[in-house]
Amino acid sequence: MNGKATTTRTRLDRGRSALGPALELVHTGRAPTRAVLTAELGVTRATAGAVAAELEALGLIRVDSRPGAAAGSQGRPSHRLAVDESGPVVLAAQIHADGFRASLIGLGGRTVATAPGCTTVQADPAQVLGEVVAAGAQLLRETGRRCVGAGLAVPSAVAEPEGTALNPLHLAWQPGAPVRGIFAEQVAEAGIAGPAFTGNDVNLAALAEHRHGAGRGAQHLLCVATGHRGVGGALVLDGRLHSGSAGLALEVGHLTVNPEGRPCHCGSRGCLDVEADPLAFLTAAGRDPGPEVSLLQQARDMLRGEFGEPAVRSAAERLIDRLGLGLAGLVNILNPDRIILGGLHRELLQADPDRLRAVVADRSLWGRSGGVPILPCTLDHNSLVGAAELAWQPILDDPLTVLV
Repeated sequence: MNGKATTTRTRLDRGRSALGPALELVHTGRAPTRAVLTAELGVTRATAGAVAAELEALGLIRVDSRPGAAAGSQGRPSHRLAVDESGPVVLAAQIHADGFRASLIGLGGRTVATAPGCTTVQADPAQVLGEVVAAGAQLLRETGRRCVGAGLAVPSAVAEPEGTALNPLHLAWQPGAPVRGIFAEQVAEAGIAGPAFTGNDVNLAALAEHRHGAGRGAQHLLCVATGHRGVGGALVLDGRLHSGSAGLALEVGHLTVNPEGRPCHCGSRGCLDVEADPLAFLTAAGRDPGPEVSLLQQARDMLRGEFGEPAVRSAAERLIDRLGLGLAGLVNILNPDRIILGGLHRELLQADPDRLRAVVADRSLWGRSGGVPILPCTLDHNSLVGAAELAWQPILDDPLTVLV
């Protein structure tokens, strides 16, 4: 082996431990150029180049070695880095009270293909997950893409390490359904390559927003959201989900925000879960939900199109006040540096941002000392993107072991 080849191999050997961190930087958009990658990894320019070349050879990223110089810039522009849009994908799926959705998602959180959504969820989780996996397998056949894993988001706390859905309250499933095992078995039987993972939908939404959306850059990110039914919460600390000792942390839906309020499925009364979700909003506005579209869509349409009507505005203010009480309690306990809101809560924030922020500031110690930024989630179908993040994580940890 000549001296030049030896030097190149030495640089690559030194950079192998940096492959995963480098891929995550490109995946999350934090290293758009080789110069930024070099600085973020703390390696030499030559080592960063070798790492980028290896990731490109694996079909994970693209390196543009001849980028155009920005207007007014001096010197040679740095090579630009981006995920390879023709690279592998993962199967991501989300189950919710009004149906399910399955997609193929590439690196960077980019949706490659989506199956037509289902509007009903059967009482047998094996049947539902079989339909989900079949939809994903059909997408893979149609697109011809390579799949390297699968992730599933469910509206329930998921106990670790068993992977059981402890409280799928808004589904007809029995508590403790072994959803991870069923999903993994269905994925394997369909011939879909790679490991299968399962997580709580709001946890995964928070993870996706932290990597690709409104939560980027936050060190202590609190996410609270209401989707089709109920309310969930999640906390991301230094880039990792805080799921507690058994995967059950941040069950915020069962914070009491109205002691004399509606009975909750958990046996208490006035929980955030039944005081600040789409059904609570429709009920407070005096509307009977119809079967035509999901509860979430009905609530969104009413908020967007009829906010000027007194009954709708009053209902919105009631939910904002309840949500604000819950957020203030969480701020006092967790001291996050950013709060993001998803689902109908995002719509409520956008409809009357001053009211919600005022309630949180008035009721929380930290809010009075300067306030916590409260922002809307920015990703469409963020739980799906988060389910994909579960499946991508082994590759982000060690690209060579998984793909070579």
